Amino acid sequence: MAHQQTASEVHGDTRTAPVLLVADPDESIVQELATALEREGVTVAGVGDGAQALLQAGALRPDVVLVSATLPVISAVEFVRAVRLTRAVPVLLGVGEGHAEQAVQALAAGAAACVARPYRVLELLPFVQAASPESRTLLRVGEVELDVRAYQVRVSGRAVHLPLREFELLHYLMRNADRTVTREQIMRHVWNATDATSTNTIAVHVKRLRARLGDEDDQLIQTVRGVGYRLVTP
Repeated sequence: MAHQQTASEVHGDTRTAPVLLVADPDESIVQELATALEREGVTVAGVGDGAQALLQAGALRPDVVLVSATLPVISAVEFVRAVRLTRAVPVLLGVGEGHAEQAVQALAAGAAACVARPYRVLELLPFVQAASPESRTLLRVGEVELDVRAYQVRVSGRAVHLPLREFELLHYLMRNADRTVTREQIMRHVWNATDATSTNTIAVHVKRLRARLGDEDDQLIQTVRGVGYRLVTP
């Protein structure tokens, strides 16, 4: 589809915005929805069938998936069942007249809600914003738990004190779990700086953060040589 985005595009500078994957065979509907939602700060990726939707749900790790009840190749209900086996991402079903049976089956399979198709931005926004990485106050990756409001971190239930900058670095990495973030992106979003020559500062903070989290073999926070870092979900 013309508006389909690649994983690198979604995981680039827009990665802290909520990401919506739209699976709908009508490209004009996807284009119109994408244009409207991107004005609201939502990153939209579009695919045309259920097989592509399954592939991109894994590659893009979207915050919300919207699938049409008319999805070809792999049906919307089959998609919901399949994605539920591997991810907890909210799935919305786009329904029109005559889709009552698909709606019942999709909800029974684990869909979060049904929305009217053609889609309305005001109906979709609350779902997308609620799932936005920046809206979450309690994050968990493996044994690491971070409470944004309380500025607390626990590892396997044990409280770990982090200086503010290390807390912000961990928060940023956890919001982007399983996504590679560059040193330049970290400098911008954690240090509010653009001087790439200062990225050695990041290495020092990552080393300290690993030590405090007990990440002795660098399996939680991995270095992507020549690029940056990735916090990996066990």
